[in-house]
Amino acid sequence: MARVKVLGVIPARLGAERLPGKPLLPLGGRPLVEWVARNAERAGVLDLVVVATEAPEVERAVRAIGVRCVRTSPSHESGTSRVAEVVGRAEFREFGIVVNVQGDEPFLPAGAIRGAVEEVERGADVGSAAVPLAADAAASPSVVKVVLDERRRALYFSRSPIPYARDGGTVRYWQHLGVYALRPVALARWMALPATAPERAEQLEQLRPLGHGMSVGVACLEETVIPGIDTAEDLERAEAYVAARRDLFSE
Repeated sequence: MARVKVLGVIPARLGAERLPGKPLLPLGGRPLVEWVARNAERAGVLDLVVVATEAPEVERAVRAIGVRCVRTSPSHESGTSRVAEVVGRAEFREFGIVVNVQGDEPFLPAGAIRGAVEEVERGADVGSAAVPLAADAAASPSVVKVVLDERRRALYFSRSPIPYARDGGTVRYWQHLGVYALRPVALARWMALPATAPERAEQLEQLRPLGHGMSVGVACLEETVIPGIDTAEDLERAEAYVAARRDLFSE
């Protein structure tokens, strides 16, 4: 049986509300989108990495570093719908699995991408990943938590610290990582679903397929990760991290 080809798509919207111009913000002297693309390529799982953007400025920056870029509609309300536009094009029909790599995750572990794909291969509608989260970081609404069942399938995603320890006992929190793998048919199903009340309240798009009964398998990694870039403070921390490890990030 031929191996299923895996496409990686990085949605990179220029007009992010909390951090405008995010894909082009400099990190270690290079635009953030370049960090995300190179990190995804190094994972060794993706047969092709594509950046999807509505912005000509992002397209020029991506093409300048030799990464494939697709111009998409400016009307998308989520990164996943932008990915779906790319997957729907005839030139990408050979790919049996698509991985949505969030455009603000420059240090996403390779194991997260591999694990998400493996969850789909094992039968989940959507594959994703998570890492342990320290209790003192669980209160931050910018850090998304996931509660899992005994099969490591997602029960709920939240910006709140869940589960709640009513008796003050020890709770193991899991931080959701910004990666989704799925087959094109599952992506099309996701796109056809109406928004759910929890999705609107939490502003978390992954609550839509979950709320409509699609399974989300979560690969649990036992490692520490550097958070994605959601705020100016996140970018400052990432800059300090890169500066302290120039030998690892120089190319």
